[in-house]
Amino acid sequence: MNTIKDLSSIGSTSDLLKGKSSVKPTGNSAFMEHLKSALNEVNELQEEKEIAVADLATGQVKDLHQAAIAIDKAELNMKLMLEIRNKALNAYKELGRTQL
Repeated sequence: MNTIKDLSSIGSTSDLLKGKSSVKPTGNSAFMEHLKSALNEVNELQEEKEIAVADLATGQVKDLHQAAIAIDKAELNMKLMLEIRNKALNAYKELGRTQL
């Protein structure tokens, strides 16, 4: 069973997708800080995706491959974040059903 400390050491979402772990937090607020940084990273990738899509729509794209990579990267990170959210909600619901 994973503890909060174990989960908080997984690194950023892009590191997670690459299989790397770079964050070594301490304390109970470390998980919250890591989650905030992961959400900020997903938000930044979504903003980059919006710029890439707008550039594609207006014909101002300089490198089609880089635009496609930015769009796919944002999609994968969003899917990962949604799966993490779903797992956390399921765990919370399971705890609510647990009788003491």
